[in-house]
Amino acid sequence: MTETLFALVPVYGGWILLVGTYLSCLALPIPASLFMLTAGAFAAAGDLALSSSAGAALAGAIAGDQTGFAIGRRGGTPLVRRLKARRRTGSTVRQAEAMLDRHGVAAVFLTRWLFSPLGPWVNFIGGALSLGWARFTLGSVAGETVWVCVYVGLGFAFAGQIALVAELAADFAGLLAAGAVAVLLGRLLFRRS
Repeated sequence: MTETLFALVPVYGGWILLVGTYLSCLALPIPASLFMLTAGAFAAAGDLALSSSAGAALAGAIAGDQTGFAIGRRGGTPLVRRLKARRRTGSTVRQAEAMLDRHGVAAVFLTRWLFSPLGPWVNFIGGALSLGWARFTLGSVAGETVWVCVYVGLGFAFAGQIALVAELAADFAGLLAAGAVAVLLGRLLFRRS
């Protein structure tokens, strides 16, 4: 199915990027980063416009963040409690909540691109914990801009080696996420002893 979606990027470029980044910011398993790498590569080949591809990806990501924030605001703490109780999302939601409690708007910024697996959960929790909308939006827009520029830019710069860049980006993101989990668990253990 992913190959089919990637084949649609040069045909429906902007729309695929907009919808893909929107859905990925709502915690749906959409390979938005790979879509952006692919769009960057197609832009380098002249099949897509670089600025409109990046703009569509950015618009979708910001809209997804705002939707997640609004869902969190409407669902409030009962939503966060339900997410924590779920076996598949519980630990990730707790990590996102701890990061947001400690770092506020900086956590929103960093979870857009550096610790992106936590991003959708920070959206929900930010709304539920009544983080100010303007502060949330500032962190969201800045972080999503970095995310889009990095991935579309890498796709554009390394169009000939897109598979290698995608693998390296996934490995790096996984390494950062594992490092964040290790630091959080280490701090938790240190505090308990």
